[in-house]
Amino acid sequence: MSTITNSKIPEGPIEKKWSNYKEHQRIVVPNNKRKLDIIVVGSGLAGGAAAASFGEMGFNVKVFCYQDSPRRAHSIAAQGGINAAKNYQNDGDSIYRLFYDTVKGGDYRGRESNTYRLAEISNNIIDQTVAAGVPYAREYGGTLANRSFGGAQVSRTFYARGQTGQQLLLGVYSALNRQIAKGTVTMYTRRDMLDLVLVDGKARGIIARNLITGDIEKHSAHAVVLATGGYGNVYYLSTNAMGSNASAAMQVYKKGAYFANPAYVQIHPTCIPAHGDYQSKRTLMSESLRNDGRIWVPKKKEDAEAIKKGEKKAIDIPDEDRDFYLERRYPAFGNLVPRDVASRAAKERTDAGYGVAPTGLGVFLDFKYAIERLGKEVIEARYGNLFDMYEEITDVNAYEHPMMIYPATHYVMGGLWVDYELQSNIPGLFVGGEANFSDHGANRLGASALMQGLSDGYFVLPYTIQNYLADEITTPRFKTDTKEFNEAEKDVKNRIEKIMGVNGNQTVDHFHRELGKIMWEHAGMARNEKGLKEGLEKLEKLKAEFWKDVKITGSVDSVNPELEKGLRVADFFDIGELILRDALNRNESCGGHFREEYQTEDGEARRRDDEYMYVAAWEFKGDGKEPELHKEPLKYEAIEVKQRNYKK
Repeated sequence: MSTITNSKIPEGPIEKKWSNYKEHQRIVVPNNKRKLDIIVVGSGLAGGAAAASFGEMGFNVKVFCYQDSPRRAHSIAAQGGINAAKNYQNDGDSIYRLFYDTVKGGDYRGRESNTYRLAEISNNIIDQTVAAGVPYAREYGGTLANRSFGGAQVSRTFYARGQTGQQLLLGVYSALNRQIAKGTVTMYTRRDMLDLVLVDGKARGIIARNLITGDIEKHSAHAVVLATGGYGNVYYLSTNAMGSNASAAMQVYKKGAYFANPAYVQIHPTCIPAHGDYQSKRTLMSESLRNDGRIWVPKKKEDAEAIKKGEKKAIDIPDEDRDFYLERRYPAFGNLVPRDVASRAAKERTDAGYGVAPTGLGVFLDFKYAIERLGKEVIEARYGNLFDMYEEITDVNAYEHPMMIYPATHYVMGGLWVDYELQSNIPGLFVGGEANFSDHGANRLGASALMQGLSDGYFVLPYTIQNYLADEITTPRFKTDTKEFNEAEKDVKNRIEKIMGVNGNQTVDHFHRELGKIMWEHAGMARNEKGLKEGLEKLEKLKAEFWKDVKITGSVDSVNPELEKGLRVADFFDIGELILRDALNRNESCGGHFREEYQTEDGEARRRDDEYMYVAAWEFKGDGKEPELHKEPLKYEAIEVKQRNYKK
């Protein structure tokens, strides 16, 4: 174990750090930029914005995505909005308050300097995206509208009904297409990155598989940017797109990149409950619904049982027999507590026997009161597409009956370790968006993922990558017929040959589903030492079974979704092990990591700042060997560290 001391945090007061960095960083002059190549893996908000910015600056950019178009990146699925400290509502918001809410929401487990920079840049993001044509909701007079999200007592969330991610991604896609047309960006769709190539210890390229032809391709560059999203699909049932995966991150981890805080997984409280064992994913219902919806369960267990059996409906329960448990437990924030708090509160009620879904795992989200107060037309204007989606899935009209919701895996705060420049410990490998760990601590506040993705892509990486590339202007372009590229290509082909050669009896989905059950049961909303150790044992047995009995149909030289899934699930076993080990190491509760042994008398998370005020960065030491833990101490100079309290 060692201590990480090279985070490159600038000197000076926190409000000056980013300005000081930009004023003193090295830059690349325009005529040298066209000599330099950058690979960007991932075309969502972080990757697409970074690639468009690099192209506009004059670099040669290659962008890779596994989808058939950048427009299909999972960023499109974000619904509720994007935060910024504009203070348009004149309700007391500021950059500092956004910074404070984000650090507090993350339970004081994020890097202070990175979080402040995120809040500082937030206002620029709104200006940028408005200029790009994003159709944010507006007030009657034409000004941009705001609404509230969890963990904040001000209205700072900008939105485009329930499809904010889609509209922001279209803005990025337009900027990216402009650079493609100019020739500064080359787009490689339907490519899966399967390995990172290192030359003299620096990231110099990738190995990718063409998902149409099966060809293994070698691509070189002076720097590589990873913006491949999170690893939530290790839980099988999540709100992530079916193709979302951790393979690129796991491959660079195996090349030496540290993986930070893998145990920090966010469980989103407002998702449609699971309906059966063979469901393939969970559906998110936007957190924005908690602005006007009230969450409740029956006060009487007999009412909950009657609803589960179909003998009663929610509308049959009078107001005096409804337990608005978030409003009862957290009067200062009510239904707008952070996601980890709301999710655990739902679990506590359902575990106590008050759940209302047929499985017992559900609570109500009720708009009756908002419709009485504002009228159906206002609610429809705010959330109409979400209500339509809910009815299409459940056949329930949420204007007349409460929605039924229950927590599901949604986002990960853990990711590849990066310094202040968003560079990993591998020189030349940068990581943006959800794929890195840096901004959210142990829990992300709602509407902050879009903020981070665009902050990293439009406003951070275009500066910091120059600081690295300034030393590369005399480095010639790399050929791909070298020893390093050939060895990486051989390793990829061997992995593919190995998994194809198992030729067992069970499908990839069978193993993925069983892995998800292990992860949810042993590293879900609540964890304990005994369960985590059992989870590790079960995972190792299932992994061994996978490599003996998985069956990959089809061939390697054509479209083969089973091969794609097989390679990804093989990597999910490795990230699952990291999650369990990290959770076992962290003997405290903080944010999305809730150890049952460490809670207050009233069931809230109990941190242990004296021992665990650090980033846990894990280093790969070889297959079958335990990873090595490195610690980056967390220091808070601009904010007072204290127990989170959303009750007053």
